[in-house]
Amino acid sequence: GTAGHPEGSASQFQLSSAPVPKIKTLLPHHHELKSRRQDDRGPIGGSVLQGGMRSRARLYSSVMRLFLRWCRLCPKRSRTKVGKRVRELWSYSRLMLRSLHFNSLTNSDVVMDSLFEPIYWLVDHLTRWFGVVFVCLVIVLTSSILLIAYLCLLPLIFRTYSLAWIVWHVCYGHWNLVMIVFHYYKATRTSPGSPPQMKSDMPSVSICKRCIIPKPARTHHCSICNRCILKMDHHCPWLNNCVGHFNHRYFFCFCLFLTMGCIYCSISCRNMFIDAYYAIERMKSMDIEKHGVAVTEVGLLYSILPMGSISGQSYYQTPPPPYTFRERMFHKSIIYLWVLTSSVALALGGLTLWHAVLISQGETSIERHINRKETRRLQKKGKVFRNPFNYGKFNNWKVFFRVEKRSHWLTRVLLPSGHAPYGDGLSWDYTPYRNSLMAI
Repeated sequence: GTAGHPEGSASQFQLSSAPVPKIKTLLPHHHELKSRRQDDRGPIGGSVLQGGMRSRARLYSSVMRLFLRWCRLCPKRSRTKVGKRVRELWSYSRLMLRSLHFNSLTNSDVVMDSLFEPIYWLVDHLTRWFGVVFVCLVIVLTSSILLIAYLCLLPLIFRTYSLAWIVWHVCYGHWNLVMIVFHYYKATRTSPGSPPQMKSDMPSVSICKRCIIPKPARTHHCSICNRCILKMDHHCPWLNNCVGHFNHRYFFCFCLFLTMGCIYCSISCRNMFIDAYYAIERMKSMDIEKHGVAVTEVGLLYSILPMGSISGQSYYQTPPPPYTFRERMFHKSIIYLWVLTSSVALALGGLTLWHAVLISQGETSIERHINRKETRRLQKKGKVFRNPFNYGKFNNWKVFFRVEKRSHWLTRVLLPSGHAPYGDGLSWDYTPYRNSLMAI
């Protein structure tokens, strides 16, 4: 094709060999563009751009420095918090140890009380929750004795005793029962009394560390009831209540009359208990022998074999026991009554005598312990301790029962009476007895 058309080849050669324009000739050079942009901006626009770039660079460098500083200081702060926590724990531990001897009056009793505080806490909470159980137990045991007395003893008394003894047992037994029930109900339902929570002008001797309120004389804090009790004696679980100023007389009378009732039942049922005991023993022996005992020439070895297994043996068959089920239950009930009343008479009688001694000396159970310690402390200094609440033995009993005339021994001691005790439990100034018999 090129040979047949020389002109076409020539022209094609010319086209291919024609010079191609360079890019820089077609496009402006980048230096020219830069110069043009600089010319377009002018001197003011260039300086503003440079300032903005420098501010962004400073901002970026500031952010990076803050980030690096934060990363460097965070571990140090955590270590500081841990060290501060360790120092606080150490200071608190030292404070706890120093609290065992916080003043000059600290002795071994304070140290032991502090060490046994967890045990006291457990006992207090158990006593608080088991108080209801103890009250129900008292009611159940007393009701069982009454049931036996009405179903077993009274019919026997009416059949066998003379008229005078019947009158005696019926009158004394029911009077004793009324006194027990009345004083137990009043002891459980009457509040022992607490100092007022509001600010008042009552005389006080100290501040309760638990309640943070003023404590009058003879007032102590009960950890079970979690409050201060006026003239506190103790917390009685059998009452589920504290024994204090307003129910102390009810508690003592309940213990006294219950002890008298138990002694009365124990003495009255002694002969019946002996008869019932021997009757039960005879029942046991008859239960063992009622199937017969095999006796042979071989000896006792064959006697333990089953009956009918040995030929030529003879038997001794005991007659059926003459005791019915009702008689068995009667004898067992008499034994139960005598054992229970005798045990309660011994245990509760000792407690009643102890409280009688305390009342004669004008003390409570807590004050007995405090006064003995105070007596020993003053003896070392050559001084003698005098109980400011002791008005003399007879006057102490009159103050306790609030006997103001002779008839009150009958109406306020031997008969049920709901009268209030002397005073309000906040002050203890009894002028009629203090002038003559109280030692100061």
